[in-house]
Parts: sequence; structure tokens; C-alpha cells
Amino acid sequence: MSEPLFTNDTIVFGVLMIALGLIFYTESLKGGFWEKFYKIVPGLFMAYMLPAILTTIGLIAPEWETTSDTGEIVSHKTNLYYVASRYLLPAALVLMTLSIDLKAVFNLGWKALIMFFTGTVGIIIGGPIAILLIASISPDTVGGIGPDAVWRGLSTLAGSWIGGGANQTAMLEIYGYNQAEYGKMVFVDIVVANVWMAILLIGIGKRASINKWLKADTSSIEALKEKMSTFTESVKRNPSLTDLMLLAAIAFGTVSMAHLCADNLAPFFGNIISGIESPTLKNTFTFLDSTFFWMISIATIIAILLSFTKAKNYEGAGASKFGSVFIYILVATIGMKIDISSIFDNVGLIAIGFVWMGIHALLLIGVAKLIKAPYFFLAVGSQANVGGAASAPIVASAFHPSLATVGVLLAVFGYAVGTLAAIGCTILMQLASGG
Repeated sequence: MSEPLFTNDTIVFGVLMIALGLIFYTESLKGGFWEKFYKIVPGLFMAYMLPAILTTIGLIAPEWETTSDTGEIVSHKTNLYYVASRYLLPAALVLMTLSIDLKAVFNLGWKALIMFFTGTVGIIIGGPIAILLIASISPDTVGGIGPDAVWRGLSTLAGSWIGGGANQTAMLEIYGYNQAEYGKMVFVDIVVANVWMAILLIGIGKRASINKWLKADTSSIEALKEKMSTFTESVKRNPSLTDLMLLAAIAFGTVSMAHLCADNLAPFFGNIISGIESPTLKNTFTFLDSTFFWMISIATIIAILLSFTKAKNYEGAGASKFGSVFIYILVATIGMKIDISSIFDNVGLIAIGFVWMGIHALLLIGVAKLIKAPYFFLAVGSQANVGGAASAPIVASAFHPSLATVGVLLAVFGYAVGTLAAIGCTILMQLASGG
């Protein structure tokens, strides 16, 4: 990617915040064009798409290259997504989970798990079906031999779309894909997964119509939302400076504790995993070597424990609203990773990705219709697979801030089953490609 107009992270952050401010301002306008617009397009989707447009026209960029005075190519990248995902995301989860009613979350029932595992199965069968369909049109797209075999590269997508980054890396190691070509697969991952997330966000604005078509029973979700809203009203107050400082202490104190534990637990389990002789068994548990996994998990666990204390009353001081601010910043940094025009690069691989994701979506819709599952379970079940812990809470919190924890809990399942499920998918893709 060429050098954007703004390369200083401080300036880029300001641009993103101005974009978010404009979105919220226009969304607040009553009557006229904007009210009609936001009835169709959710504000959260615009928080994702507007930064993508800014990247596409060259104002900002997630990474770029420059040429030094000596002619050497120098790579640069923004740190905004890293900061948002490592600091603001766990802080948001803490603030949104403080007032959670864990029993009410469990009362959401078995349909949440069914939809999650349906999403997993959709990824497992979607890969080989996509290869068969694209091969019938363009055999070369799914060809390659040895380390260059496309099915080996697609195995990394299976790992990412069922588990996360750790599972993706495990699949790269297991199947030995040519690392010089790996960037193409990362590109497909980013484009397809983020386009699918955009579609899910648009669906949230239409959830009433979708739930009606699915004949879904949304009573348990509405009961939880109502319970949380009633609790919020009962403790609502005009926050003092002390309230705000204590909220910051709770949020970022928990984040620091989560990072401290993660920085020690990840190497500890990494040493244990490195001693496992079986390559399959070793890569199955590779997610335990991920600091991100431990950081998100520990932050969520601490927040759940705090929800049993008087700390939950800080919801009345606006805890979940501050958490939502952090979530919107994270969404904006995710959006800036997409250059819309680049979708037309590597058309063949992109086509495989979209067909693959389409099968995943169709299976989810079919099962949701069959068991009358709400759109919330479909969207979060899918994103817990495809997006993992970084984006599942975003989709969940778009329904209601109190539901963000559901996204995290399901995403943890994805980390646990990611590598084994991805291996099963890769075996099928190898057979489909004749490799």
C-alpha cells in the first residue's frame, strides 16, 4: 500500500474520532435524510465503513511502504489497532460486564451453542465445497504443488475462521505453506471476514424483520435486556469525578492485571506445549501460547467476579457507555484495515473466500430457521468463529452492551476447537483439490 496522506498515529486517531463524531451527530438528527438513512444503515456499520473509505481514498492506511534515500524499501504500520485491541477492548469488556447477570446469560439457552457449532461446521464444509465450485470454473486458482498448494494456504483461513490468530499460525506450521505466499491468504482473510462482519452489522438494523422471518423466540434476550435496563435505571446517577476516576481504575487496573497474568501464563504454557511430542496434539493446544487469548479471558473472568460485588453499581455512572466508546474506537481501527479497491486484487482467491463464507452463512440461516433461533445467536455465533474475541463482542454489544460477554464466551470455544476443526477442514480441502 502506498504512503497515505496522514502517517502520524496521533493525527490518524484524531481523524477517526472526527469520523465517529460525525456519525453520532448525524445519527442524532431527527427528520430528513439522516433519520431515513440510519433506519437502513446502522451507525455501527458506518463506524466501520467510513474509515474503510478514508483508507481507500488514501487519507489513512493500516500499513504502507516508503523508499529510503539509499533505495531500500521500508515498511511502516499503524499501532492504533494494536492499542485498541490490547487496551481498549479488554477495558470495554470489563465495563460492559460489570453489571452482567450471569444466571440470565446462561438462561439464554442451548440455541446459542447450536448456532456457534453450526458456524464451525459451515467453515469445515465450506472450504472443500468452495474449492470444488471454483475448480470447475478456474482450475489453476486452486492448483499448486508442494508448499505452494493452494489448499495448504487455505488451511490457515480455516484456522483463523474457526479459532483465531494462534490457530491460523498453527495451521501454517502444520501444513508448511510457502510463507512467501502467505500474505495473499492474510489478505483474503482480512477482506472476506471484514465484509462478512459488515453484512452482519447491517443485519442488526433489520433484526426485527429477520427474527419475524425466522419465527424466532427472542423472549430470553429481551428479558435479559429488560432486566439490565431496569437495573441501570435503578442505580442511575449523575457521575462525579470520583465515579469516573474509579471507573478508569477498575477498567484499566483489570487490563493491567490481565496483561500481567497473560505475560506469564503464555510462556508457561508455551514451554509445556513445546515439550509435547505429537505435532497434532501440540498444535491443538497452541492457543494456550497466545497472550491475547489469556488477556481477553482473564479480563472477562475478573469482570464477571466484580459483577458479584458493589462494583456493578457503577453501571449507574455510565460504565457500559464508556465501554461502548472504546468498542466504537476498536471498530474504526478495524475498518481502516480495509482498502475497498483491493478487493479486486487476487480475484480467484477472493472468490474462494466469498463462496466459502456464503456456505457458512447459508448453513447458519438454514439451522436458525429450523430451530427458530434469533438473529442475535446467528450473528454472534458466526462472529465468534470468524472474528474471534476481537470482534464477537462488537457484534454482541450492538444488540445491547450487556450481551458483549456472550460474544467473548463463545469466542473462547472457538480458540479451543479451532485447530482440530481446521485440520478436519484441511483434509477435506486436500481431497477436493486432488492434492
